[in-house]
Amino acid sequence: MKLWRSFYLFILIILLLSGCSTNSGEEKSEYGNMSPGSDALTSQDIAMQEKGEETADSVEEETNDKSLAATERMVIYHAELNLRVQDFNKAQASIEEKAKKYGGYIVDSNVYREGKGQLEGTLTLRIPEGKFEAFLKDAEGEADEVLLRHVSGQDVTEEYVDLESRLRSKKTVEERLLEFMKNAQKTEDLLKISADLSKVQEEIEQLTGKIKYYQNQTAFSTVSIALYENKIVIPEFKKEDLNTWERTKKQFAESLNLLLTAFSGMTVFIFGNLPIILLIVLVGIGVYLLVKKHRRKGNHRKE
Repeated sequence: MKLWRSFYLFILIILLLSGCSTNSGEEKSEYGNMSPGSDALTSQDIAMQEKGEETADSVEEETNDKSLAATERMVIYHAELNLRVQDFNKAQASIEEKAKKYGGYIVDSNVYREGKGQLEGTLTLRIPEGKFEAFLKDAEGEADEVLLRHVSGQDVTEEYVDLESRLRSKKTVEERLLEFMKNAQKTEDLLKISADLSKVQEEIEQLTGKIKYYQNQTAFSTVSIALYENKIVIPEFKKEDLNTWERTKKQFAESLNLLLTAFSGMTVFIFGNLPIILLIVLVGIGVYLLVKKHRRKGNHRKE
């Protein structure tokens, strides 16, 4: 009986030693074996992180909800105004001056005229969001008539909070990869970490760019203004149309040139075709004489 107990105890000790040996052999980092005694994450640490990632999505959603509630609403405003003004140039200069006074700036400006009619044009301006309504009222004050006023807003708070959350996550991954890079010993591990780090840093730049875009779009509102001049255009007298003497001399010269041209053409025609003309004249004279002679003979016979 004691012999069997000793045998079972020996088998149990062997199994325990085999398990410990297996566990110690599996301790290595995510990108390969790290140096002994280093601060790199072991496979157990990574396993714990992977378990923690199972609840990461829910935690991130809760964080986003809290950030969304705490963040001031971010709205992109756009206004469109169609104004009829008395003096186009004056109204345009005044609106541009008001935009600068409110801390805004001009994005685009176009002026055109339909034939000889009134001036028309468009302005695109960026105005600080806090002075958006005040600027619209001042711009409308320059008009004789407001033909159109349209204001729209796009709430991008949720998108902005989501971008910030994703940016924080990517920066955490970046820090972890930098730590792995410090402890990497193998070239293949270093190359893989560098590739992953480059991809994460590119994503960080893209997210940062989108965040800055939303910040700019919400900080400054866009105002598009179309101006139509209401002034009646009176045609001016043209001095060149009233210069009678000059116009008379011109007409006389044109008439004289016409006569000289006709005379020149006739002269060229006559002398150029003189042989043919002489032949026709001679033939005509001959025919005339024959006819006349024939008539004389007829008269003598009757007598």
